Amino acid sequence: MNSVRVLSLQAGDCLNLAAITERGAAWRVQAYPAGFSLLLHPTRGPVLFDTGYGAPVLGAMRRWPGVLYGLVTPVRLRPQDTARAQLAVMGFAPQDVRHIIVSHLHADHVGGLRDFPQATFHLSRAAYGPLQGLRGLRAVRRAFLPEALPDDFEARTEWLNFAPAPPELAPFPEVADVFGDGTVQAVPLPGHAPGMVGLLVPEAEGLTVLAADAAWSVRAGREARPVHPVARAAFFDPAQEEASGARLRAFLQANPRARLHVSHDTPEGWR
Repeated sequence: MNSVRVLSLQAGDCLNLAAITERGAAWRVQAYPAGFSLLLHPTRGPVLFDTGYGAPVLGAMRRWPGVLYGLVTPVRLRPQDTARAQLAVMGFAPQDVRHIIVSHLHADHVGGLRDFPQATFHLSRAAYGPLQGLRGLRAVRRAFLPEALPDDFEARTEWLNFAPAPPELAPFPEVADVFGDGTVQAVPLPGHAPGMVGLLVPEAEGLTVLAADAAWSVRAGREARPVHPVARAAFFDPAQEEASGARLRAFLQANPRARLHVSHDTPEGWR
């Protein structure tokens, strides 16, 4: 079987203070990409890992209380920047995307789900449970905009099936073989958001680690570079987030040739 190829893309960006995302950085406004990945799978076709921002997020930010999301995290998104528009340029129609792996349910990761009506969603059950009933201010406080989810989200979801991880994936305790063929494996990285997962994807050149929001930057994914306490207070579970970051760093140290992608930074090249 041919290997999967990973293409890193972004659907819009958000503005934040650099000092918030990394303690000791300058107090200046910085743009952070809303990254997502296109996995060209030999049998499943185009598979998405998240979608970045989308029109439903912009619509929600025009109404209360979604307007608060835009005030805290200003968003920039042009129509040609959406995942759907970018895939169209590559020759993929919305119905060609049959699988979307969702790292977590923050608005900058699921904003384009409605654009792919034939897709099955793959995510951890732990990502949905704590947010499922949230609406209004309680949802916005968790960076969750329910309007971004398709009306039939639950019916189209296949929950990731986690099992004990083999020794070569230490220190990750569990792994879910997304398609049952070893091509895409999901590992738990909770804390930033409930049930967040990353992906381990063996490409022809080597292993690619898609770590979602386990770190704000590639450098922070490889080194212990804490965020400002203000950002830490916004994590769903700060202790879990710290433990996930430590596991990610340990795994990368044990696999030094792997390349790392995080959602809000330029992807790392092959080492």
